[in-house]
Amino acid sequence: MIVKRRLTDNWTLTRVAGPSTAPDLPNQIAASVPGTVHTDLLAAHLIPDPYLDVNEIALDWIGRSVWRYATDFDCSNQDHDHQELVFEGLDTVADIRLNGQVIGSTRNMNRSYRFNVAALLREGRNRLEVDFLPVEDYGAEVRAELGSAAEIPANYPGSWPFVRKMACNFGWDWGPTLITAGIWKPVTLESWSGARLGTVRPQVTLAGGLGRVVADVAVHGVATEHELSLTISIAGAQSTATLPAGSDQINFSLDIENPKIWWPHGLGDQPLYDLDITLTDKAGTVLDRWTRKTGFRSVRLDTSQDEHGSAFTIIVNDVPVFARGANWIPDDCFLPRVTPERYATRISQARDANINLLRVWGGGIYETREFYETCDRLGLLVWQDFLFACSAYPENEPVRSEVEAEARENVARLMPHPSLILWNGNNENIWGYFDWGWQDVLGNRPWGAGYYLDLLPKILAETDPTRPYWPGSPYSGSMDLAPNLPSHGCMHIWDVWNDVGYETYRDYIPRFCSEFGWQAPPTLATIKETVRDNAPASDSPGVLHHQKATLGNDKLLRGLEGWFPPPSTFEDWHFVTQLNQARAIKLGIEHMRSHRPVTMGAIVWQLNDCWPVTSWAAIDGAGRKKPLWYALRQAYQPHLLTIQPRDDTLKAIAVNETTLFWRVPFMIERLDVEGKVLASHKVWRVLCDRFEATEIELPAEIVTSGDPSREYLRARMGKAEAFWFFAKDKDFDYPNPEFDCREERLSDRVRVTITARTLLRDFTILADTLHPDAEVDDMLATILPGEARVFDITFGVGDIPGGFRFDPACIRTANTVARSAG
Repeated sequence: MIVKRRLTDNWTLTRVAGPSTAPDLPNQIAASVPGTVHTDLLAAHLIPDPYLDVNEIALDWIGRSVWRYATDFDCSNQDHDHQELVFEGLDTVADIRLNGQVIGSTRNMNRSYRFNVAALLREGRNRLEVDFLPVEDYGAEVRAELGSAAEIPANYPGSWPFVRKMACNFGWDWGPTLITAGIWKPVTLESWSGARLGTVRPQVTLAGGLGRVVADVAVHGVATEHELSLTISIAGAQSTATLPAGSDQINFSLDIENPKIWWPHGLGDQPLYDLDITLTDKAGTVLDRWTRKTGFRSVRLDTSQDEHGSAFTIIVNDVPVFARGANWIPDDCFLPRVTPERYATRISQARDANINLLRVWGGGIYETREFYETCDRLGLLVWQDFLFACSAYPENEPVRSEVEAEARENVARLMPHPSLILWNGNNENIWGYFDWGWQDVLGNRPWGAGYYLDLLPKILAETDPTRPYWPGSPYSGSMDLAPNLPSHGCMHIWDVWNDVGYETYRDYIPRFCSEFGWQAPPTLATIKETVRDNAPASDSPGVLHHQKATLGNDKLLRGLEGWFPPPSTFEDWHFVTQLNQARAIKLGIEHMRSHRPVTMGAIVWQLNDCWPVTSWAAIDGAGRKKPLWYALRQAYQPHLLTIQPRDDTLKAIAVNETTLFWRVPFMIERLDVEGKVLASHKVWRVLCDRFEATEIELPAEIVTSGDPSREYLRARMGKAEAFWFFAKDKDFDYPNPEFDCREERLSDRVRVTITARTLLRDFTILADTLHPDAEVDDMLATILPGEARVFDITFGVGDIPGGFRFDPACIRTANTVARSAG
C-alpha cells in the first residue's frame, strides 16, 4: 500500500534577496506549510497587518523579494521502489532542491507537481528547499520573450496575464495588491512499490432512473509481468476489471439501479455516496485506493432558439432551475487561511440567503476540494470559470502548455462533485475583444479565443463530457453576435452601477444575467477594526484606501441622487449607501425573477470579500452580513411576491420556485402614511404553479394614487409580502419614526420587540455597533403603525457577552435618512 507522509513540520522562511526598501529580518523565520510569506511574517510580528489602514502600500517589497522555504526531515522508509515528492500547490515561480540537488522548477499556481526523488533521498536526515522568485519579474521575462505577441490589452497594469497565478493578487477594483508567495497547499512524500493510481476521471451520470459511473483510470509504475485489478464500488455495488500486463490506462463502468437523486437545495435532498476505486495486485494486495463522495444527478444547458432569441437555462434532473446566484471570489487574499470551517460558514450563509448557485469567478482559483464538498453537502450548484479574467491572454509558449496542464488537472479533480454543473471559458474577455477597443491594440495577434473556443472545449470533450461548457461570461452563443446581448446567452449589466440609476435594471430582460452589482461599505464594526482614522469619514485616508474602485465613492453618492438627500454625517453616509445597495439589487432581482421563464438566472456580484473593503459584496471581509445579505434573502425566497410596472400600470407577480403549487389568498391595500386603508382588493385563491411566474391584475383604485408623496401599496400572499411606494424617498412624506421597544434576555440571545407608532420603512438594527460579535436575524423590515415585529440578536461567541446592553441608538430607518438634509 502506498505510504503518504505530510511534510508540515520544522519549516523556516528566509528572505534571500530583494529591494533595499525591505526591513531587516532574522535569517530564519518560523514558517507554516501550507502558508504564505505574508502570513508567516505576520505571525512572527515582523510586519503590520496588511489589511489595516494603508499598510498594504508599505508591504509591496514582499512580492518583489526572493524567499526560501526550508525543512529538514528524517527518512527511514527506503524499502519502496518509488519515492516521490508531491506538491499540491506552489505559489508560484519556484525552484526546488533536495539535499542540494535541483529536482524541478514550477511556474503555475493552479496545478500540482510530482518529482521522483528516490535517487536523492538519504537514510536519516534530508533537507528540502523551495525558493520562490518574484512572480512579476517572471511575467516580465515571458512578456519580453514573446516580443510583439505580448502587446495585449488588460484592465489592470502589470505582467499578470503572462503567468498562471491568481489574478486578483495583483489588485482589483475590490482587492488589494498583495502579491503572495509560498507553499499554499500540502507537501507529501509518497513511498510505493509496484504500481499506484494516477489520474482518476469518474463520469457520474443519471438517465432514466439509472445511475452510471464510468471510470477512466491511469496507473503508474506498471511492470509488464504484473497483472493488476481495479475495483469500483458505490452504493453497495462493485465492478472489477483487469488491467492487461503492460497497460497503464483502463476505462470501466458500474450501473446503479434507481439511486437516490442529488438535488439543489429547496428541490430535494442531497444524498452522497462513497465512490471507491482500489488497485490490487494478482495476490489481492491493495496497492492504492482513491475515495471521494459523489452524487447522481443529470445536468444540461438549454440554449435553444425561441421567439425571444436563444435560451440560457440550467436543467437539473430534467427540471429547469432559475439560478438565484452570487459570484464567489477567493475568501481571503491569503488562501491557506480559508479553512474548511470558514468554507462551511460562508457557503451556509449563501444557502441561508436562499442562494442556489455560486459562480466561481475566473480571476481567482479553481476552488478547493473543501469548497466543493461543502457545496455538495449543502446543495448549492457551482459554475466554475476557467482562470481568465478581464484581459487578453497570450496563446504562445510557455503560457499555452501551462493553461492546458492546469485545465486537464482541474477538470479531472473536480469531476466527482455533483454540485459542479457548468464550466465557463472566461470572464469578460470576449466582451473586451468586441467592445473595449482591444482589436485596435491586438490586430491579428491571438488573444485567448483559441483557449475558449478550441482548447478548453476539446479538453472537456476528452475528459468530462457530462457537463455543459460555455465559452465566456458574457457571451451570446456565437462570435457572429455581439457578446452582451440580453436576448441571447448570458449577459453582464454594469452600466447601472457605472453610469445610470438602478431603475435601469427594468430596461433589460436578459435570458440570464451572470453579473450585476452595486457597491456599499462594510459594516461599521469591520471599519472600526481595520481603519484607525481619528475621524472616520467617507473620504478619510483609511476609509478611502479601502475603496479600490475608480471613482467608487463618487458613484455611491451619484447613486443616491433622486432617491435620498445627500447624507450629512458619516453614520448617515454609511447606512444610506448600504441601504441603497440593498434596494438596487433587490429591485434588479425581483424584476428578473418576474420575467421567468424568459429570464432564468440572476447572479449578483458578489457574495463575499477577500479583505475589509467597500465593495459589491453581501458579506464583508470580516464575515459580517451587510444589509444586502438580508435583501438577497428576501428577493431570492422560493415564494416571491413582487409589484412590477407592466403595460403602463402596476401588476402583482407571484413567483414559485418550489416543487408544489402555491395556492393561497392574495390581498393588496393602498394605504396612506398614517396606515389608513384607502382601497383594498382581495382574490380568494391565486394559483401559482410550480416553477412559474403568475401575473395578478390590479384594479385602478389600487394602482392610482391620490397623493404619491403619502401613499404606498402593501400586498400579501401567504407569508410573502411586497411593497410599492409611489414616490422616491426624498419626495415621500415620511413621519419621524416613532416606536416602542421592549428588550428580553433569553438564554442565548437578546429578543427585541418593536411596536410601530408610525410607519417604519427599512427598519434596521445595526447590532454590530453594539458588539462586534452581535448579529440580528432580520433587517430592512417595513412595519406599519400598530404592528409589532420581533428581532433576535445572537452572538458568534454563543452566550450573551458580559456587559452587553441593547441601545435603541443602533436602530436606523429609511425615514431618518430621507428626512435628513445635507
